[in-house]
Amino acid sequence: MILSGGLRMHGGKINLLHGGGGQVMEELLNELLPELINNKTPGGIGLSELDDSAIIHLNGMNLAYTTDSYTIKPLFFRGGDIGRLSVCGTINDLAVMGAKPLALSTAFIIGEGLDVSILKKVFNSINRLSVETNTPVVTGDTKVIEEKIGLIINTSGVGLADKIVRDSSLKKGDGIIVSGTLGDHGISVLAEREGIEFETKLRSDCAPLWDLIEPLLDCGINAMKDPTRGGLANALNELAVKSNTGIMLIEEEIPLKDEVKAASQMLGIDPLQVANEGKVVLGVKADDVDEVLKRIKSHPLGADAALIGWATKENKGRVSIKTSIGGERYLDKPRGDPVPRVC
Repeated sequence: MILSGGLRMHGGKINLLHGGGGQVMEELLNELLPELINNKTPGGIGLSELDDSAIIHLNGMNLAYTTDSYTIKPLFFRGGDIGRLSVCGTINDLAVMGAKPLALSTAFIIGEGLDVSILKKVFNSINRLSVETNTPVVTGDTKVIEEKIGLIINTSGVGLADKIVRDSSLKKGDGIIVSGTLGDHGISVLAEREGIEFETKLRSDCAPLWDLIEPLLDCGINAMKDPTRGGLANALNELAVKSNTGIMLIEEEIPLKDEVKAASQMLGIDPLQVANEGKVVLGVKADDVDEVLKRIKSHPLGADAALIGWATKENKGRVSIKTSIGGERYLDKPRGDPVPRVC
């Protein structure tokens, strides 16, 4: 294998930046994907498209399939735990493709020395959310290794889509809608890890989104993405690049909790680059923006939904922000995850 410029910069070794969901991870994937012989799905959406789920055409149906691995510190946090995170993340990767989740698999990599009581709590959490969302865990695997890594969970999911929604189908003139406040998950987990206290208890937004998304699919939804690793910045840059459009955001319309703003300023972190685990970003036809906002706001998870900008024909492949003081700046894709080990 010939090392790319990105890997040469890191001495040909993997480091945490390569798993951060930003530019460095993209460089790694560009290096590795050509090594996979069968990275295309004839007639469907495969690995080479790097969408949130693959789509396999099967007997006239659109079968969605996704897999992800979850590692977080601490394992239990305000608003959830690694078990809830793994189920929500996988359900949401299916949902943003327009696919109704049908079933899950889970695989556990357990570090030697982990307390069995912790494992029981995680299993119970997975079971509760599986029942709540009617998405059964149908198969799984367990491995124990000598390293004291705590716990890592891999979760895969399958679903069915009547209408497939792509992250490459944003159109100029589309409104950009987010379903609620941003940065809650990453900042909450980081604050808990570092012992930062707020006057009110900031909680992770970790939640399954299918029930929120399903009623929107008969509206003019052109594109969807869940802004997990790399946050809104990463998600919107992927939409812009893949769709060959520009995106212009209005800074004062972007919903952020006061605690998230304060912690971000304290820690020198851009909250728009911080992971979310219960939010969706949508590209919506202009004529349908009001109806989509109305439907989202009628759901408990969408009370703080907002129209934050528009897709444009200018600055294709870039995301810009009109600032509250009247200027403009680019919102670039992060190099890595500014808050590691949160998803």
